This record gives sequence, C-alpha cells and structure tokens, in this order.
Amino acid sequence: MKLSCGTSFAFLILFLFAAQSVHVYAGSFHKDVQIHWGDGRGKIRDRDGKLLSLSLDKSSGSGFQSNQEFLYGKAEVQMKLVSGNSAGTVTTFYLKSPGTTWDEIDFEFLGNLSGHPYTLHTNVYTKGSGDKEQQFHLWFDPTVNFHTYCITWNPQRIIFTVDGIPIREFKNSESIGVPFPTKQPMRLYASLWEAEHWATRGGLEKTDWSKAPFTAFYRNYNVDGCVWANGKSSCPTNSPWFTQQLDSNGQTRMKGVQSKYMVYNYCTDKKRFPRGVPAECS
Repeated sequence: MKLSCGTSFAFLILFLFAAQSVHVYAGSFHKDVQIHWGDGRGKIRDRDGKLLSLSLDKSSGSGFQSNQEFLYGKAEVQMKLVSGNSAGTVTTFYLKSPGTTWDEIDFEFLGNLSGHPYTLHTNVYTKGSGDKEQQFHLWFDPTVNFHTYCITWNPQRIIFTVDGIPIREFKNSESIGVPFPTKQPMRLYASLWEAEHWATRGGLEKTDWSKAPFTAFYRNYNVDGCVWANGKSSCPTNSPWFTQQLDSNGQTRMKGVQSKYMVYNYCTDKKRFPRGVPAECS
C-alpha cells in the first residue's frame, strides 16, 4: 500500500543525510512489529501479517511496538476502533522515545458512550514536556470501517492526516525558543488500554466491563523513515515526506477541518494560559 499522507540548519541536515539509503517498510506485522504486552490479547489475524487486533478486558489491555527506531519518518496505519459503548477506553497510534525526557507524537482515540462521537486527541511532547493538545470529533464513525491515520515527522514540521486530509501541523519553531523533536529516535507504538478516570467526559463516564472484551483493529501498517541503528540514522533525502509541507490547498483543507471539527485547541485556552498562549501559537 502506498503512503498517502532553506536555513543553514536545514542545509546541514540534508548534507549529513545525503549519502544515506532509503528504508521503506511494506507493512507486515509479522516482520515489522512485536506485540510487547497484553498476555495474548494482541493478535496478528492473517498469514500475511496485514491485520492485527488489540483487546482490553478488566485484567489488561494490549499493545505493539515497531522493531526499528526512527529519527524522522512517515508512519501510516488503518484503524477500526472499538464499537458500541467504549467509554473509558483509549486506542492509540504514536511515536515515542525512551527515558524521562522523552519525545512523543500522539494519535489517541478517547472512547465514547453509544451514540456519542469519539474524541481524537493529538499531542506533541519534547524532552518530556507536552501540553500541546488539539482535539477533534471526526466527520465519520471510526468504528464502522477502516480509516487511515498518518504522522509525518521531518526536521521542519509534524503533520497529522486522516484519510489523507491534514488536520494539524506543528512547525519547528526552535528559532523562537520552542522545543521540537529533532534529536531522539522514536519507535512506533499502538495500544488499547483503560483510562476511565479521564478519557470520557473528563472521567464522568466509567468503563462498562460487561461490554468487555473491547477490540480494535489495525491493518496496512507502513513506515518510510530514517532508521536509527548503532547510534546513527540512515535517512532518505529523496522521499517527498522529508521536506513535505502543506501547500495552499492543504492549508485550506486543514483550516476547514479545524473550523468544523476541532473541539479543543490549547492555543486558544486563555484560562489555562492567563499570561498569554505559548509562543508557537502566535
């Protein structure tokens, strides 16, 4: 499945990586990931390794992680979320580095009561600090069919897309003192877990365990990225995502989604930031 989705600093990055090779992962859960927790609740469902399920019950959730680490890349997967009453559950697809000062780029889907929409929660952490949340109600029911979720992470920006439509862009604003993930390699992760104390209506709605086990499905996992190994990154410069930015059409589509479907934006939360919103917001 194909992926959809000039400062001196940028020149240096391009120069350092110019001679490196391209690493493209065609999408086999057998080959590219390991189910690293859940005691059998995560399962690869077909011989070709294209379909994987994660389940959650009262004893445990489950999750998988990529075998490789990446320093920049484009990661894409199709997901079908827990149907029915999924209150208190969180289904994820994200990038994260290890340690106490980690970097992280999140897609998190916060469960709902039957008949109410999921909340898509996005966030960016740098050196262990996040607080850059934007949340959306999707324009479709993500439990009925598979939909494509993609993270593009390059030296200039992070772009979140849903079915090829950009919903969020987080630019590198290090020039004005805003941290950006540029140095720590990250793995791809996915998980299904319980967070009833905050996930649905701020924790007002609890998990109905009579509906368990809860199950979410993942298919067509693809990564085109800079593989990190032995303290070095082998990174392509001839892949479009490495310098990808939103053109005028992409900006228009993103603003349209945000105007109709965004339900929280930290950049407009004056109660949270009474002394002024973070620098990147302006």
